[in-house]
Amino acid sequence: MAHKPFKNEPLTDFSKPANRKAMEKALAKVKAMLGKEYPLVIGGEEIHTDDKLKSINPSRPSEVVGKFSKANPNLANKAIEAAAQKFEEWKWADPAKRAEYLFKAARLMRQRKHEFSAVMIYEVGKTWPEADADTAEAIDFLEFYAREILRYSARQPMTKIPGEKNELWYIPLGVGVMLPPWNFALAILTGMTSAAVVAGNTVVLKPSSDSPLTGWMFFNLMREVGVPAGVINFLTGSGASIGDVLVAHPKTRFVSFTGSKEVGIHINELAAKVQPGQKWLKRVVAEMGGKDSIIIDDQTDLDTAAQATMVSAFGFQGQKCSAASRAIVVEKVYDTFLDLLKVKVDKLKTGQSDDPANYMGPVVNKSSEEKILSYIQKGIQEGGRLICGGSKAEEDGFFIKPTVIADVDPLGTISQEEIFGPVLAVIKVKDFDQALEVANNTEFGLTGGIWTKNRKKIEKAKKVFHVGNFYVNRKITGALVGVHPFGGFNMSGTDSKAGGRDYLLLLMQTKALSEKIK
Repeated sequence: MAHKPFKNEPLTDFSKPANRKAMEKALAKVKAMLGKEYPLVIGGEEIHTDDKLKSINPSRPSEVVGKFSKANPNLANKAIEAAAQKFEEWKWADPAKRAEYLFKAARLMRQRKHEFSAVMIYEVGKTWPEADADTAEAIDFLEFYAREILRYSARQPMTKIPGEKNELWYIPLGVGVMLPPWNFALAILTGMTSAAVVAGNTVVLKPSSDSPLTGWMFFNLMREVGVPAGVINFLTGSGASIGDVLVAHPKTRFVSFTGSKEVGIHINELAAKVQPGQKWLKRVVAEMGGKDSIIIDDQTDLDTAAQATMVSAFGFQGQKCSAASRAIVVEKVYDTFLDLLKVKVDKLKTGQSDDPANYMGPVVNKSSEEKILSYIQKGIQEGGRLICGGSKAEEDGFFIKPTVIADVDPLGTISQEEIFGPVLAVIKVKDFDQALEVANNTEFGLTGGIWTKNRKKIEKAKKVFHVGNFYVNRKITGALVGVHPFGGFNMSGTDSKAGGRDYLLLLMQTKALSEKIK
């Protein structure tokens, strides 16, 4: 079956009354689902455990989104064994058939787009546009990776020699452990899982404990489109109790992880240790966050630059690994830029994310809120000047006002450590060259951008600014599948380039076949 070339899923325009109504209807439908119980699913068998995990709405912490069974180490081992058993069959499935499951899932997700978004609005505090973009990206991943396996499974070009027929096949690896984050609760989870499965692997999917219902929505969709039992095994529970068991299992072949630097390093170390009975070196695909900078030169449109900085810093409460957490501003325009930025940030409304009037919702949970507030205090203690925000926005729910701290030391704590919240550090530099030096002074290398009209400076920055995703004169968030393959350098991970042409290669191995012919 021929498929049209890949095209990104359009975002919903909520200023249109029909779209607004559709989202309101989806929110009401999902609200009626809240508080239900969900099982673990291993090899197609639904399992309930006595120990439960509650997912709560960060806008209204008394509201329970869902109750999930907590898996223990025995069940984690059982899930890997079930996936390993199923792999022996699934690896032979026709790649075109595997792709069809993804195409079908994309069609259904598109039809129920607002329901998937509504779950994230309640579960992780995404605002309407942020949730909509997350769902659109999930649809994109399904569509993109389905086409990619068709490309990889087609005949590969080989150098010809007389008397031999030579072929190159891409074959699956085995059992993968999927450890997605809560911040792109649907998109990243869908991307990593669908890519692994369409490449012929089987997986154990353990969604974040902050977003299990979003994970369940995806799992249930894949079940509905007919992906055979055991190909995706659904496990909820704390990373502390089952994460290491899954990663260390001798039958685990690879781990796909998105999350913090600390956890990523731990997974990498654990996966590198060869366990008794293990026949391979495990592969780790890790995306581990960033400390992303946006450079503001004196040769630019400052008002537009301030707008892009505000959007990059405070979209989804700054809880994106790509978020601008540092604005590095040339001294000639420093004060003017700060004034423009303050006016924009002061206008932002923070509140419950199911109300479309709010630009910012809550941060994901209580411990995140406490950690962010302590970083704000640290930034001020170390000599930073509070320009706006700096405190909770509302008592109920985990709301923090968008916060800008100026005069930050380039080596200060809030300039170096990932905060993962609505906090922007502003750093003054003497010129563009010094700005580039500061931009590269952290251990991360995920995203970054510059605002300048000077062509020479643009060309220099393209070479020197050491990040996996670099942007010129635009916001530094909002990478699109197929358009901006995503992944970074240094402690930002393994440069996975999710949503790019290289990604499926990470989940396959290459077999060269040579046959003598007369």
